[in-house]
Amino acid sequence: MGHQLSIGIVGAGGFSLFAATAFLKVRGISVAGVMDIVNDSAQRFSEHIGCKVYPDLVTLIQDPSIDLVYIATPPSLHYEQSRQALHAGKHVICEKPAALHTIEAEELAYFARQHQLLYTVNLMQRYNPLYSIVNTLIEEKWLGEFLHGFFENYASDEKLIPEHWFWDRQQSGGIFIEHGVHFFDMFSGWLGQGQLLHAFEINRAGTDREISDRVQAVVLYDQGPVNFYHGFNQPKVLDRQEMRLQFDHGDITLYEWVPVKIRIHGLVTNDILEKLKALFPDAAFEMHERTVDHSYVVKGKFKDIYYDARVTMISGDIADKMQRYEELVIAMI
Repeated sequence: MGHQLSIGIVGAGGFSLFAATAFLKVRGISVAGVMDIVNDSAQRFSEHIGCKVYPDLVTLIQDPSIDLVYIATPPSLHYEQSRQALHAGKHVICEKPAALHTIEAEELAYFARQHQLLYTVNLMQRYNPLYSIVNTLIEEKWLGEFLHGFFENYASDEKLIPEHWFWDRQQSGGIFIEHGVHFFDMFSGWLGQGQLLHAFEINRAGTDREISDRVQAVVLYDQGPVNFYHGFNQPKVLDRQEMRLQFDHGDITLYEWVPVKIRIHGLVTNDILEKLKALFPDAAFEMHERTVDHSYVVKGKFKDIYYDARVTMISGDIADKMQRYEELVIAMI
């Protein structure tokens, strides 16, 4: 591909436009054109980006000037569109999920490997600096052993009209597949492969069609269980997300579905305290207990815990969410 990467975009929705705008901030990236089954959407996209409009997918993937195809369409289309692009010799970045069935995703990955093509799914949370920081805290046991975690998503449905494809399981795969994949991926990255213990969904009453708007799952990892909850039934002003990881010596809380704010509370040694200050130079630290000449001793899990400070640290601001969102897309490309 050399030093210039030309991208063809499939799907002209709002996130696709957001992503393309971010792509163009990366040196060496150009957007050749876009296609969408709704021509008006493609035309608006083209006017904003300054690119060509392709009449259909086949015309786009047959353009020799395009190196990579970025797919941002409803999930039910991902497998077939990715398959066609790969078979046309194009590299592919697809929005999550890869497909609605595991075997389809595995087929795409296998074909790409066999033909030395890039095929990746935009699980952007892995590019968040807070993801890496939490991974370090877990691996190096700054707060001891992991015990339990949760992710709670109180999401807005104001733009999700009853006819939206999001509610149609045949198109979206349901909430866990369409949206939950980000957070299953985060926790499996931190804790390893988990085992699903239990899951259920709740249908919205009083609607003409079957709409599942709340889902809950419990996944057991080697180190402990995690609860996942998604509800799409809030006004936008109440939209919020929170995830927490509980350890022997404290907890980590991340805020927003693209985490931008972190709170760490726990019992730490002087060494760990200095590491936290170095890692978060702009953070606010509140000392609830602090000693310099001896360590406190408490008990947990029948063991002595020695610590020099009981501290609450807060870093980041949820107002920075859209900026972080753009940073993740840029890091991905």
